[in-house]
This record gives sequence, structure tokens and C-alpha cells, in this order.
Amino acid sequence: MAWLLRGIWLEELGANPAEFLIRATGDWTLRALCLVLTVTPLRVTLGLPELARLRRMAGLFTGFYACLHLICYAWFDMGWDLSDITSDIVKRPFILVGFMGWLLLSLLSATSFNAAIRALGSKRWQALHRVVYGVAALAMVHFFWMRAGKQNFAEVAVYAGILGGLLGWRLRRAWRVWLSAKPQR
Repeated sequence: MAWLLRGIWLEELGANPAEFLIRATGDWTLRALCLVLTVTPLRVTLGLPELARLRRMAGLFTGFYACLHLICYAWFDMGWDLSDITSDIVKRPFILVGFMGWLLLSLLSATSFNAAIRALGSKRWQALHRVVYGVAALAMVHFFWMRAGKQNFAEVAVYAGILGGLLGWRLRRAWRVWLSAKPQR
């Protein structure tokens, strides 16, 4: 955030500062999402349960950057014109997918506080927060479609590899738990 504010202050955002801010906030959202999904594998693999405390903060940072990304788009690209924003969401699939991801992240951010956990109950809260895996998939589709117009897939492949590895780790772990819980014959 400080880097972006410095760039704005010193007018170092290039020829198209609006596009730079939209892209930068989207990139930071994706990075924060990767960080959130990295906490559990690190915690389990390294045997460091105290890492779990970082997950909520990283999740809220992800939501924060997603909000900044949407604000930059709505302000700089669309001039806060709600009818233009709505028609753009409907007309352009990558924006629709990104908006759906933002809605889900907003729901997760709104329910990441202790009072929400108590109100929902631990099991329902955990089930709701598994939506983050769908958010990761939506983020990748949004990023892929956005870069497809320029045939620039190098970064997409890096993030897809990272998120695929993190989600694959979880699937492998769930498979092992399911196999160990399966009754022996």
C-alpha cells in the first residue's frame, strides 16, 4: 500500500496511472489470496500452530485489496457510473467473474470476526469459509481472461501453479483423512 501511495504522490505510475492502479491492486489481491492459502500447509508441515493466527489477518488483507481493486475499476475506468458498471459486469465475463469473487470475499470478510463465528457456530463458519477455494478459482479465471486479450499467460501460469499446488495439497490431505477414517474390512 505504501508503495502504491508513494507512486501516486510522486506521479511514478506511468503513462496510464488508472490502469496501473487497477492492475497493481488486482495483483496484490491475488498475492494475498496465495498467502492466505499458504498458511495451513505451512502450519501443518512445519508443525507451527501459531501460524493460524496470521490467516485471519491475511484474509482481511485479501478482502481489503479486492475492495481497492474494485474501487479503482469503478472510479478510474467507469467514473462511478453505476449503470455503466452494471452493464460492464453483464457484458464482459472476466469482470462478472471478478465481481462474483469480490462478493464472496466480502462475505468472508464480513464473517471473519469472533461474533460472527459465535453466531454461525464453528462448523457452519468453517463450511462458509471454505468458499475461499471457489474464490481462488474465480480469481484465476478472472486473471486468465483478463490476460487472454493480450496473449500474456506467463504470470497466469505462475499463479495457477501456486494455487493449484496449494489446493492440491489440501485435496491430498483430505483424501488421506478420508482413507484413514474408512472402516477396514
